[in-house]
Amino acid sequence: MTKLVYFAWVRERIGKGEEYIELDPSIVTVNDLLAHLKTRGEEYQSALEYQDVIRVAINQEHVEHDAPVKDAHEIALFPPMTGG
Repeated sequence: MTKLVYFAWVRERIGKGEEYIELDPSIVTVNDLLAHLKTRGEEYQSALEYQDVIRVAINQEHVEHDAPVKDAHEIALFPPMTGG
C-alpha cells in the first residue's frame, strides 16, 4: 500500500488529506498515477484538471512527472508554491 498525501487546494477539491491505495502494476510513473487518480471520480478530476502544474514528492523528495513510483511509500501531491 502506498500513502497518498494531498495539500492545499488539491486536498480541498479531493475532500481528504490522505489515503492509502494499492498501486496497480500499470502505474509506472507519476504521470500514470495522476491519470489513474483522475478516473476515481469528479473530485479527483477537478483537483488534477491541470496535472502539469501539480508538484509531486516521493518519500519526501521532489520529483518530476516522469519519475518511477515503484517502491514509493508516500507520494505527496500539491499545487505550485507561491511567494509572498
